[in-house]
Order: sequence, then structure tokens, then C-alpha cells
Amino acid sequence: MQELKGAINLSLFVLCLNTVSGCDLLGRFNMPGLFKQGDIMIGGIFPVSKKDLSATWTFETEFYMRAFRWTQVMIFAIEEINNDPAVLPNISLGYRILNSCASPTNAVRAALTLASRPEEIDLDSPCPPAMSALIAEGGSSQSLAVAGALGPFHVPIVSYFSTCACLSNRAKYPSFFRTIPSDYFQAKALAALVKRFGWQWIGAIQSDNDYGRNGILAFIQEVKKLGVCVAFVGTVLRTYSKDKILDVVEMIKKSTVRVILAFIPEGDFYPLMEEVVKQNITGIQWIGSEAWITGSQSSTPEIYQAFGGALGFVVQKMAIPNLKPFLTNISPYTDPSAVFVRDFWEIMVGCRPVSQEDNKSTALTNEICKGNETITNFQDAFFNVMDLRVSYNVFKGVHAIAHTLIPVSCLNVRLTEHSCTIVRFMIFFSQVPTSVCSNYCPAGTRKAQIKGKPSCCFDCITCADGTIANSTGSADCTPCPREYWSNESKDECIPKMTEFLTYHEPMGIAITIVSLLGASLTLATMIVFLHYRETPVIKASNSELSCFLLFSLFLCFLCPLTFLGRPTLWTCMLRHTAFGVTFALCISCVLGKTIIVVTAFKATIPGNKFAGQFGPAQQRIIVCFCTLIQIVICVLWLNLKPPFPDMVFKYSNKKIILECNTGSEAAFYAVLGYIGILAIICLVLAFLGRKLPDNFNEAKFITFSMLIFCAVWITFIPAYVSSPGKFTVAVEIFAILSSAIGLLLSIFAPKCFIILINLYSRPIGGASHSPKMEKKTRSMHIKLARCRQTDSRRRNRTQQEEDENGYYKETRIVCVDR
Repeated sequence: MQELKGAINLSLFVLCLNTVSGCDLLGRFNMPGLFKQGDIMIGGIFPVSKKDLSATWTFETEFYMRAFRWTQVMIFAIEEINNDPAVLPNISLGYRILNSCASPTNAVRAALTLASRPEEIDLDSPCPPAMSALIAEGGSSQSLAVAGALGPFHVPIVSYFSTCACLSNRAKYPSFFRTIPSDYFQAKALAALVKRFGWQWIGAIQSDNDYGRNGILAFIQEVKKLGVCVAFVGTVLRTYSKDKILDVVEMIKKSTVRVILAFIPEGDFYPLMEEVVKQNITGIQWIGSEAWITGSQSSTPEIYQAFGGALGFVVQKMAIPNLKPFLTNISPYTDPSAVFVRDFWEIMVGCRPVSQEDNKSTALTNEICKGNETITNFQDAFFNVMDLRVSYNVFKGVHAIAHTLIPVSCLNVRLTEHSCTIVRFMIFFSQVPTSVCSNYCPAGTRKAQIKGKPSCCFDCITCADGTIANSTGSADCTPCPREYWSNESKDECIPKMTEFLTYHEPMGIAITIVSLLGASLTLATMIVFLHYRETPVIKASNSELSCFLLFSLFLCFLCPLTFLGRPTLWTCMLRHTAFGVTFALCISCVLGKTIIVVTAFKATIPGNKFAGQFGPAQQRIIVCFCTLIQIVICVLWLNLKPPFPDMVFKYSNKKIILECNTGSEAAFYAVLGYIGILAIICLVLAFLGRKLPDNFNEAKFITFSMLIFCAVWITFIPAYVSSPGKFTVAVEIFAILSSAIGLLLSIFAPKCFIILINLYSRPIGGASHSPKMEKKTRSMHIKLARCRQTDSRRRNRTQQEEDENGYYKETRIVCVDR
């Protein structure tokens, strides 16, 4: 940038435009070049010498054969146009070609020299022919300097080899054009190439100038979009010291990259090439920009061992007809004053022309030419005119200027930037190398960024449970759908296991056995009651209510069977409503029995007719009414918000719990609450009649059964809420079975025991004393009733006496004072 600023300041000092009297020359650089007078002048700046010049401005530098051919192609194109009357009739093109020595400073000196009035023109001309356009330059840094110096004067500049995307800025460089694509397109193409071969971890080498810096910057911007990381960026220049070159070499050796992009001109890259070959650094896939990928230096046998197989894009190659004869006619004897030609001749032929002074020789050889040498039949690459790339860009630039010039004097013409879209590459390796900072994460894992390192350096972390990565190199794990779970390798979602209480599992088998056993015992008890319905024990316990109660208990024992198996809509509605109605019927029967017992034995006032009001009809009404209320609650529940099968995911990540959702929790707890109210009423009434005679204290059995019932269901509520999964159903089944068994054993077991004992307590001889026992039992009931009705101040008591065999031989009722 300092060189560019100095060049611009220098141009302002040397050039002064006078719109009234014309152009006044204030100073001149002594820069030899190729010149030919013409009606319209075209300037040319080429890096014929590759080394920078000293302050003495001498031109004793390394000669660049490739750039010399560019100068000859420009001269050939101008001669071809002048010889074609169809292009510019009656107008001749002239040229002046200067050497920039590949230096931005010298490029500005050449540009200012071309912009000034040539010494060879006629000073009496009213408007001497200035440079109408300029063919320049071979490097982006040089073109930036020239465009910055001549841009304010709107001198058209056509570059043949400057690819920096920064030169496309029309605001800063309004008169700059080129016949080669911008590095913007090359950077996109190189980035796509890197992505195509799967390289995600690469290095970069840039030249310390505008071409290298802007090219690498554009490339990095493109590869970042594709997820490619640049491990390092090394900087070199042909004028760098060896220590700086070695620093870049060490950077390459320490890095793990196996692919390196070199965005650098051939001359700047060659010192690094030599050091890479010297230290035998191999196994690297080099990617080259168009500035060196087809260069001759990188194709030498000693360089090929490290850089063979380099990959890159090149400009389209074309052939220029009739150019070869023109090149083979170059001779220092045709025009002894022509610069550059003598250096070309000495390199090509191997001797110095006879008229050349020793102090101007390149000192390649001391041999003096004889004067009869010729290059007509030379087979050097210099004369290959079939595969021209940059030379063809020079040829196109001259023709573009010629076809846009209008034959009027003092007219500057602007060109449009040429964009070449045809590019191709050559690949020299049989196996594509790999270059990654971290290997691709296998399926089932995801990338985990390593702190402080580029995004291409990562660890592979196994996906969490419930997430998968079914492809390699996944950045994130994908959660499985709700009904699925990840497998062990975390690369596939598999359906979750469904869990519900089944018939064939141990818990289901135990519940089924207990349920059927309870139902069987209930049926057996009912058979006993029906068979011995004429016995005083059955008659005294109200046989009708007892049968209703046994029927409801039978249904209660069968209810748990509806809780087993896969929940469906019908089973969910049946299990809760059947449970509610059967238990309401059961407790209603118990309530009826409790009311009858309490009213019969608590009517202490003589002549009280209160017990007589609860006959069979009233008992049926109590049972039906209490059960009907529960039926209404269940009907409302089923109509408003019925139970339904549901999938529960909260208990386990790997299982789906299939259960019946209650639909309306309020209705569910209303059903339970109503049963609880009936049970509490029964418990209170039975407790009031707890002191009835021992042999007929039905209230004590009811009290005990209600205590069991209430204890079971009070314990059920917290257990039901806290139990997970299918154990919730098991808790409810346990409560149903426990309460049903408690009612069956507490109320009916003592009666069955008395009946069976009386049945099997007959004498061995077979004589039965049961009629006698029945007579005594009836007498006892009559006496008990009379005792309570005749004197309310006396209480009853039963007395039993046993015979010598242990059987009860007498039972009598004694009325005693209270």
C-alpha cells in the first residue's frame, strides 16, 4: 500500500493537465522499451524482468521468456490489425511497450511514462497522439498501482493476467478491464473442488501482495460456507529471506493437513518449492491457482517429485494462427536498437550478438555470435502457439481495443470487463487423498466442538438416550418420535415396549386365581344359604338381603378380571363403572342389614313399632335407592367424559404404559366417595349395635367388616396415586379383592361355621337332634323378644351349657336387671 500511495503522489507530481494550452511535460523516466509510431497509440506494460530494480533503475535483471512472448504477441496483434483494412481503415495503430520488472513501483513509472508525450512524436502537431489505451499488467499488485495512477485520467487499462477480485470495484477503478476471469470465480471454483473431494482440513499459502491476499480471502469466505476449515495461512514472497521461507516450511511439517492451496504467482512460489523438495516433504496434495499451475518451473523433474499431481483451474487455451512464423523471425539483426530482443537471443541461441556491448550482456555466456544463427527450426516451448493461455489474453485485449476504437483523434475508449467462463483442470493422481482434522463421526455419534480449535476439529460423542444419528458426520442427534426409542447403537429408532397388566404374567395369574377363588367361595356360600334357608341362623340373618349381598360380592370378585389385558375403550368404561355399581350394591345390602339389626335390637321402649316398619319392601327400597344413585353417577360419567385407553410415557423412557385414563377424575373420585359414604354410615350404625347378644350380634360382624373395608380403601388412595405404571392397576385390584374378601369372611364365615358345625355335630348313631335344637332356638327368639318388650329396665343374656361330649345341650335366655 505504501508503494501504491507513493506511486500516486509521484504521478500527481509528474503529470499536469492544462486544458487551455495542452499537455506540458514536467519530467521523464529513462525507461527503454519497444516503440512504433501510429495514428492511435496503445501502451503495453509487461514483467519482462522478474527481479525488482534498484534505485539506479538499471535493467540488468533476470529475463522472463514468458513475458517476452507476451510483448511479441501484442506487436503481432497490432501488425495484424494494421494489415487488415476491414478493422481500422486508413488508421494505423502504434505501440510503446515498457518493462515493469514485476514491481508495482516500476509499473507506476512505466504507466506515467506512457501517459506523458512521447519523444518520438512531432511537437508541431496540434494534438499529438497520446496513449488511447493500455495493455497492463501481469500481476494484480502492479495493475492496482497502474489503475490507481491512471484511473483519474480515464485511461482504459486492459489486463491480461491480473485476477484480483478487488480490481472489479468500478467506483475505485472505473477504467480497468481484463480478459481473464476474476479471482472471485476462481475462488468459488476452488472451494467447490475442495468440497467435491471431501477435503475438510486444508492449509493455504498466499503471496504477500494483493493477488495472494485477496485470493485467499475470497477462497476462505467460500469454503466456510461449505464447512471446510483452513488450518493455517502461510505467506511468502520471492524477496523474502530464507528464514521466513523456512518458517512456512516448518508450519507445513507440523500441521496435519494433507491438502494445501497455493494462491501465489510462480515466481513468488518457486523459493518455497525448492525448500519443500530439499526437505523431502511429500504426501501433500497441492492445489494451485492459475498463476503457477501451468508454469514451467513447477514441471521440472526436481520439483515434480513433491508437486507432481498438483490440481487447479486454468484459463482456456487457444491457438493464434500465423504467430509461429512471426516468433521465429525475431532477430537482433533486424532491428539492432530493439530492447529485450538481445536478451532473448542470448538465452535462446546461446551467444551474444556481435553488436552487443559487453556491459549490457546478461553474462550467460561469453561466446560471440557469428551472425548466421537462426531460430527458424527451434522446437522450444516458446514457439508452441497451439496451447496459448495468457498470450491469447494479450491477443484478445489488443483486438478488443481495436474493435472499440472510433477513428477520431484525442478519444479515450472504455472497454467492458471480459469474463472467461471456460475453465478446466487436470488431475494426476489415481487415488484421492484424505485431509481431515477429525475423522467423520460414525452413525450413532455427533460432533462435539473442541474449544479453541476450528470447527473441523471435533470429538465424537455418543448420542443421548432417545436420540439417534443415522448418518456419518452428523452435527446433532435427532430425537426419536414419542412412540419410539433409540437402539443400543443409537443409529435407529425402534418402537418402545408396551406394558400393561396381562393374564399370563405372574401378577396377572395370581390376581386371576384369587378372583376366581373368591367368586367360587361366594357361590359356595350362596349355595349353603339357599340349601339351609329354613334354619334359624339363616332366617335370623335376613336371607333375602344375604343373597343380594352374596350376589354383589360375586360380581365384585369378577370385577378384577376386567382390569387385565390390553386396555380398550369398552374395557376401560366397563372396569370403572362395574366396580362402582357392584360395590355400591354390596354396601347398600350391608347398610340394609345394619339398619334391620340396629332397629330390631335398639327399640328399647315397650310396644315400640319402629322395627316393624323395616320389612322386606323397605329393605329392597333401601338397596335399590342407594344403588341407583351410583348408577346415575356412572351414567353421567360415561356421557360427559368417559374413561378411555391412554399411553403414558412419564414412568419409563423405554416403555409405553397402556392404561385406562379415568377421563374425569372428579367423576372417579365421586364414585369412590359415594362408596365411602355408604361404608361410613354402615360403620356408625353397626358400632351403635355392638353390644347385642353374642350369639346374634350381627352388628359386630358388620362393624368388623366395615373397619376392614374402610382401612383398605383409605390405604388405597395414596398407594393408587404413587404407584407407577401397571402397578396402579394392581393396587386397585388389590383393594377390590381385599375389601370383598373382608366382607365375605366377616359377615358370612361365622354363619357358615355354625351351620356346618350343627350339620356335623349329630350323634354317631345317626340320630339327629336338630329338631330339638331348632325348637330351642325358636323358643330362645320368642323369649328374647318378650324379655325386651315386657321390661325395658332389664337386659338379656344368653347362656349355654355343654354336655359331656362338648356339644351345646341347652341354650336359654335370662332376663336380668340392668
